[in-house]
Amino acid sequence: MKRPLYVAGAGAVTPAGLNARQTIAAIRACLSAFEEITLGPLGVPQVVARIPTHRRLHRSEGEWLVNMAARAINEALGAVDPRVAAATVLLVATPESFRNHPAFAKVPVHDFLAMLVERTGRKFHPASRTIDGGAAASLGLIERAANLMEDQGVAQVLLGGVDSLVNDADLARLGQAGRLKGTNAQGLVPGEAAVFVRLAREPKRERVVAAIHGIGLAQEADSVLSERYSQGRAMLGALRDAVNGSGPSEPDIDFIISNGNGERYHGWEMLIARPRFYRTRRELMATAYPAMTVGDIGAASGALALMLAADSFREEYAPGAVALCEVASESGLRAAAVVMRTSGGR
Repeated sequence: MKRPLYVAGAGAVTPAGLNARQTIAAIRACLSAFEEITLGPLGVPQVVARIPTHRRLHRSEGEWLVNMAARAINEALGAVDPRVAAATVLLVATPESFRNHPAFAKVPVHDFLAMLVERTGRKFHPASRTIDGGAAASLGLIERAANLMEDQGVAQVLLGGVDSLVNDADLARLGQAGRLKGTNAQGLVPGEAAVFVRLAREPKRERVVAAIHGIGLAQEADSVLSERYSQGRAMLGALRDAVNGSGPSEPDIDFIISNGNGERYHGWEMLIARPRFYRTRRELMATAYPAMTVGDIGAASGALALMLAADSFREEYAPGAVALCEVASESGLRAAAVVMRTSGGR
């Protein structure tokens, strides 16, 4: 990256809270938003993390994603002049296309952004886009966000994602593969969420902000969907690319924020990748796993990692000044972002 970008705000709707503050508080307190539901006519129990909501907001899966995302976007954007909103780009990661998410059965993915913008009641920059690629896709577009602000006069970028794995199609797919927690002690807990961070070129009016100094992106051939376990090559490449610049390097990293969801696959991948990357001796590498509170939230996971890093610096509970966000998508995309504590303008 030519210059750092600043995380100047965030918005979230998760099983742990209906805004960013509630979500962060629940993660810090190590609370769990898990609950047990029954699946199918036989009443098979399943642990999930879902957002309690009125059924009028969840008439269909597509409408539910739109409602979640609109709420999180409006929180992240805040009360701004309509002209600022019109100069703001939305980059929205949606559920990965291979999943054939039921949300897009009635709402085609190419119409999703227009519906979302209409639901927010705002007007956004025409460069706004939806993104395929899952959790890692949003982090992978940080450099694009920087270029939009540098070259096209964009005021700011709202970067994030919306997803729900708590639907019949994903539950059946994950269950058939033996990946759900319950039947598999090392399975994942399906969750749902919308999380967005507001990226700016300059820190303005924030007491303390988080600066993104480097990113890395790579594609893993041996994804969790393949018949082979990952050797961590793509994640290792993403980690190395993230520190391959003028910002913090590997010895400077104080803690990790990971979207690891508890699956054996992820544990083995990081067991191989991390020792190859972290070569500086450490007594302890503190690691935050937000999925322990909100479950696997798919495409929203990347923005949640950035939001948690920024809040830990702002509220001064971070174990150090440099965080490394490690994010993996189900289909194999891997991303890493180096985030550093820095004083903002007053």
